[in-house]
Order: sequence, then C-alpha cells, then structure tokens
Amino acid sequence: MIEVETGEQAISIHFLSDTFEVRSSLQALMDDMEGRDYLPEERGTVELVLAEVLNNVAEHAYEERGDGKIELDIDYISDGISIQLQDFGKPMPNGQTPLGMPANLDVEVGDLPEGGFGWFLIGELAKDLMYERKGEANHLTFRMTLGES
Repeated sequence: MIEVETGEQAISIHFLSDTFEVRSSLQALMDDMEGRDYLPEERGTVELVLAEVLNNVAEHAYEERGDGKIELDIDYISDGISIQLQDFGKPMPNGQTPLGMPANLDVEVGDLPEGGFGWFLIGELAKDLMYERKGEANHLTFRMTLGES
C-alpha cells in the first residue's frame, strides 16, 4: 500500500516495487507537483527520469518481485527539486550507476537497440547524481533544475 506524506516544501512516498504501485506513486507526485508552480513540460521531465529510475529498481534491484520496499523523498528547493531514493534490493553492479552511453542510431530500424537509454537519459537530465550502498540499502540522490527561464 502506498503511503504519501506531503508538506509545504516536501513530499514523501513509500511503496512496493509492484508495477501498479510504482505507477500510482509517480501519479501521486505528479498530482502534488501540479499544485505547485511548475510547467507541464517540467513535470513531464521529472516523471520521465523517475519512471526510468523506479523501473530500474523494480526490474533489477528487486528482479521484478513486486514486494520490495521503495522510499522516495522529494524536497522542493529554490531552483527545482532534490530527490532521495532508498531501496533494499540488490546493489548496483560494481557499486556505481551505469555510465549510460548513447546508442548508435545510425543503423537499420531492425538493428536499433530495444533498451539501454534509461541511464543515459537520467545522466543527461539529473544533476549531482550520487549512489551508495549503506548496509542492506541502496541510496540514490540527485536534483533536477526546474523553473529556469
């Protein structure tokens, strides 16, 4: 069951790695952001980045089990948002986030890669991305700049 706590400058969402709960948690965040002074394009960028991150947690850290605990804490800061994510799944390979290299798109349509764009997108759109394993927990933090002219 999803737990949501909102405040004037923050939102905290705790949920399981189940596909429905991940989607519902993203919707709870989008609903909260809609009541704030962010453009639809900015909310869409946040949703895209977090969908990539959360789907990676569900698919890889929890191996699609659907019962893994995820804690998402977001602080609204003067130039955007600060995101802290914690899960208790498998650690990242080699103890770090993947490099996320862009794929070669100069190939035949049938030869285009099916996936692998997620960490590239995250790396391009997030700032100060940091990962560390503390005990049995994965901690991922980053921020996103919003509200720029």
